[in-house]
Amino acid sequence: MLRELVRVKEVGLVYRIMIVEDDRELRETLKELLILKNYDVITSGSVKEFDEHTDIYDMYLLDVKLPDGDGFDICERIRHNSDAPIIFITSCDDEESIIKGLDMGGDDYVTKPFHNAVSELLSRISANLRRRDMNSGDVYNKGSLSVHFDQYKLYRDGKELKLSSNEWDIIKILIENKGRVVRRDVFFDRLWD
Repeated sequence: MLRELVRVKEVGLVYRIMIVEDDRELRETLKELLILKNYDVITSGSVKEFDEHTDIYDMYLLDVKLPDGDGFDICERIRHNSDAPIIFITSCDDEESIIKGLDMGGDDYVTKPFHNAVSELLSRISANLRRRDMNSGDVYNKGSLSVHFDQYKLYRDGKELKLSSNEWDIIKILIENKGRVVRRDVFFDRLWD
């Protein structure tokens, strides 16, 4: 198990993003753009398709108007289980819809069409994910992994993984130094001082 986590750390974990958009062409275009930016992307075209996915994602991109419901309802349901960033991507650009989306737990609101502002959308996605990571404090989420420092627990896909105290300390050192090379002597000093 530890070898797998270290390997994942070395290659880098990607964020998992769920797109809920009924316009197939836009949905596929967004998916391709996000995959090029190294995100893991799952898509849904309706509330029913969204309900078929039981995983918790790192971010949600929600359209407001869907053929069998709306993104506002999905947002409320997500907020019961997750604090992952939610960005509404929608043609509903009236003040009432924007306020409703943000007040019910949306983190950002981007109106369509945004074909001329795709780079802005990508920046908003990146900024919201960065902010989430900075504010997570005692919890570190990445992909299907969730590390709860205050409880000394590690979860993958919602299932707790048992770690020895040394394995736990190694995971903590790697996360504290994400993006940097950690020298062997750091491990020796922290683990067997």
